[in-house]
Amino acid sequence: MIFDTHAHYDDEQFDADRGELLASMPENGVGLILDPGCDYESSRRAVELAERFPHVYAAVGWHPENCAPFVPEDLDALRALAKHPKVVAIGEIGLDYYWAENPPREFQQEVFRLQLALAEELDLPVIVHDRDAHADSLAIVREFPNVRGVFHCFSGSVETARELWKLGWYVGFDGPLTYKNAKKAAEVAAEAPADRILLETDSPYLAPVPLRGKRNDSRNLTHVAEKLAELRGTTAAEIAALTEANGRRLFRIP
Repeated sequence: MIFDTHAHYDDEQFDADRGELLASMPENGVGLILDPGCDYESSRRAVELAERFPHVYAAVGWHPENCAPFVPEDLDALRALAKHPKVVAIGEIGLDYYWAENPPREFQQEVFRLQLALAEELDLPVIVHDRDAHADSLAIVREFPNVRGVFHCFSGSVETARELWKLGWYVGFDGPLTYKNAKKAAEVAAEAPADRILLETDSPYLAPVPLRGKRNDSRNLTHVAEKLAELRGTTAAEIAALTEANGRRLFRIP
């Protein structure tokens, strides 16, 4: 069974068929799903989905693109959500320097550090969003040597990945691994230690080839698993089993 360790089913793109779609996942080979929040409200919705569906788990956090309204008092609300038994991580947190209209970099860094400190306090792993901020993201996670997690949809160099693996971090692979221009991701996928890789969709975004441009969902992870298997000289079934075991270990799901 596949473990989709990053899918935003709380997103409005799933409003029309969310319940039916999530209920169908086990019969479609998707045994586990982790839904990370992007602000307080989406985190709360992710927890509600985890309550409704036995195969869905939640993470709670403030995404760097969404963190403009964040104030330190919001940590108390996150802390309360994180005490739910099906919350298994703090996320999606991190840095995004791609969009000019994003919150200022210094503020993103402050919010990132506060949430890493919360993860350390609660002894939870984290889900890191790093877009065009590889050096700063690596430097900041180094400040928290007791925190581990995954760099979601990893887009950095193999050199950066090696540093993360030395620190005990995981990297996640999504639809972009199947794109023609995914040279760096392919290099990382080929070299990654077997116990440090995860499968993700980032649903409803980043649909893989041959579904690029369409709404993504967890059933499409087979395409990513097949590409990862090709790059590593193994089978998609072995990749599915390996990444499920890795996800269960990182997020402490029995």
